[in-house]
Amino acid sequence: MTVDQLPGRVREFASYLNGLLARLDQGGGWCAVFWQRDPDGMQACLGGREMPPWDVVEALLQDLATVHGTEAAAREAEQARRLHADALAAYDNRPGARQDLSDRLDVTLREQRYAAERLAQLGRALDSAHSREQAEALHIDLAWARDDHERASARCAELRARMGRLEHRAEPAGRPPAETLTVTPEPAPAPAPAKQRKRRRGSARFAGLAEDEAATGVAPQVAPRTPDASVPEAATGRRTPRGARFAGAVEAPAPPEPVPAESDEESGRAVAAAVEMLERLRAEGRTGEAHALLAEVALWPAARFPLLADALQRTGLGADWATLLWEAASLPPARLVAAADALTAAGRTDDGRQILRQGVARPAPEIGEAVLALDTEGRHREARALLDTYVQVRPPEEAAHSAEPDPQRLVPLLLRSAQQISDQRHWDLLHALRVAGLAS
Repeated sequence: MTVDQLPGRVREFASYLNGLLARLDQGGGWCAVFWQRDPDGMQACLGGREMPPWDVVEALLQDLATVHGTEAAAREAEQARRLHADALAAYDNRPGARQDLSDRLDVTLREQRYAAERLAQLGRALDSAHSREQAEALHIDLAWARDDHERASARCAELRARMGRLEHRAEPAGRPPAETLTVTPEPAPAPAPAKQRKRRRGSARFAGLAEDEAATGVAPQVAPRTPDASVPEAATGRRTPRGARFAGAVEAPAPPEPVPAESDEESGRAVAAAVEMLERLRAEGRTGEAHALLAEVALWPAARFPLLADALQRTGLGADWATLLWEAASLPPARLVAAADALTAAGRTDDGRQILRQGVARPAPEIGEAVLALDTEGRHREARALLDTYVQVRPPEEAAHSAEPDPQRLVPLLLRSAQQISDQRHWDLLHALRVAGLAS
């Protein structure tokens, strides 16, 4: 659908959203986070091809309050709410909207459950923290997990309300009564339907776009790193946040040419320069640029990660190390495992485990496709490491759906990983695979 074909109210809101972003520092605040987590989704919303959830608009208004004051933001919120509501009504009037909302609710319910499980994990880890630095890092992770859960919960409510309005409109036209169409949330840990609808990409920030709807506009793109760059490009003042969070997983572009191995001295110089830059940005309160720097550093060679951990914690930037781990958890699978290996080899076993645990918080079929790709390339150890961690931390009902891309190859691998954990986990996973129609 071209811009001219969009409903008038949707075009009006998209124009408003473009104007709002033009008044913000897009390299800082929530705006930077949204661009970093889902650049395609942001671009689609700016082009009117997608409607942002209200919590995203609200967060951008918080950025506006930082720049222009709370009174100006409060006045702006009234207009934003009206335009957003009108645009949603027009957007949901298009053919197929009911099914699209149902699909989106399925995804968002899973994201809500993931965030709840993450909160529980982090809470337990905080209770057993052995140092102040570890506790501070966990508090940072908890804040992000709590934000993810709150946003996912708000989006579930918003999606149900939109579906309810559609059902109410459908009744006078002779459609089945609303109660036969109401979507009931999955009781955790209930299994998802055996036949999955098209998966959406994105994060808990944006509910994501269908693969064939991805925008191809001017959203920030991931540029290949130059092998000899000792300081990330973000540190030079560019405001476009980039990094591992949207370096991609299975759908990532072809990797760049192999970078020659660097010496310990070269690694040390690069790490020292980056940490010095990060200290300066933090001291000057330039948080957006600091986060962009961490996003760039997350793309560095695996061998630098232990050096980064030591340098950041030695200079009192332990919270930034936690953020860097969170960023690196979205690396493509082979690089994710390499980073975990490097940390473990350097005696940072807990960090190696954490990056893998965070890295497998992806849609189940995506994990299956990643394991298949690694296995096909003969990288059996990396495939095993990824799958072992996934089966350990995800509920069996969720893990079962990772076999969907190729049940014949993936079911035996999944069951082998489950057996390494316990007989009970093996049985639970086998039962979930049978319920999903993926094993006999």
